[in-house]
Amino acid sequence: MFFIFIICNKCELVLEKKRYYMNGSICSRCGGYGNLSASRRLAMILDEGTFKETESGIGFQDPISFPGYLEKYKKAAETTGLEEAVVTGKGSIMGIDTMIGVMDSGFMMSSMGTAVGEKIARLFESAATESKPVIIFTASGGARMQEGVVSLMQMAKTAAAVAKYSEQGGFYISVLTNPTTGGVSASFAFLGDIIIAEPGALIGFAGKRVIEQTIKEKLPDNYQTSEYLLKHGFVDRIVERGDLKEVLYRLLCFHQKFDGRAGDVTIERQ
Repeated sequence: MFFIFIICNKCELVLEKKRYYMNGSICSRCGGYGNLSASRRLAMILDEGTFKETESGIGFQDPISFPGYLEKYKKAAETTGLEEAVVTGKGSIMGIDTMIGVMDSGFMMSSMGTAVGEKIARLFESAATESKPVIIFTASGGARMQEGVVSLMQMAKTAAAVAKYSEQGGFYISVLTNPTTGGVSASFAFLGDIIIAEPGALIGFAGKRVIEQTIKEKLPDNYQTSEYLLKHGFVDRIVERGDLKEVLYRLLCFHQKFDGRAGDVTIERQ
C-alpha cells in the first residue's frame, strides 16, 4: 500500500510525504529530523551521476546459524532494495573525488555484522590504494545479535582498518546521524579526523537507562544527543542537513590544500 502522508516521529504532525521528502525529511513544524535511506543520502551529498558502488556482492553471512536470521535478512533486503546495511562506493562532492559509505537504518536498524564490517574495512583499503579521502555516514543500533560474537569482532576489524588508513596519511570524515550507538559508535564512528553530527541525533554506546541503573544517578535529559556531545568535546561540529554538502566540500578543499595534493584551492560557494 502506498501512503501519501507521514507522521513526524518527534511532534507527531501529519505531513504530506512528497513535501516532507523535498524538505530533506525534516519536519516543517518542529524541525525534527527523519531518517534518510542510503540512496537519498547519496543523492543529497554527491554530484549527480558520479556515484559508483564498490565492495558489493559480499553476500549473506550466518556464522552461527541463528534461527530465523535468513528470513529476517531477506525481508530487510526486499524492503530496502539493498544487499546489506551499508552502501559503499566512490563519487564526487562539487568536483572533489571521495570514497563514501552510508549506513541505512531501514536495513535491520543498520546493525553491524560480518558483511558490514567487511565492506567498511574494504572501503578504507580502497581509499588508501587510491589516495582518496573517506566520508562515512553512520546510523546504527549496534552489533547484529544474530551473528553473535563474530559481529563484535567487526569493531576491532574496522578500527584496525581506520588506523592503517590513517598511518598512510588518509583523511577520514565521520558524520554521525540518528542513531549512532553500540558497536558502531565504539569503533569506526568516533575515529574520524573530523567528527560531524546532525542536530538532535542519539549518539552513544550503552542505553541511557542502563547507565543510570549502573551508576545509580539520574542523567541529563539531553544526554547522548549531538548537542550534549558537542558541549563536552566529543564531536567537532553540528551541521544542519541542508548545509552538509558544502561543509564537506570545504573540509575536502582544506585537506587537499594542506596535504599538498593541490595547488591554491579556492573555496567558493556553489
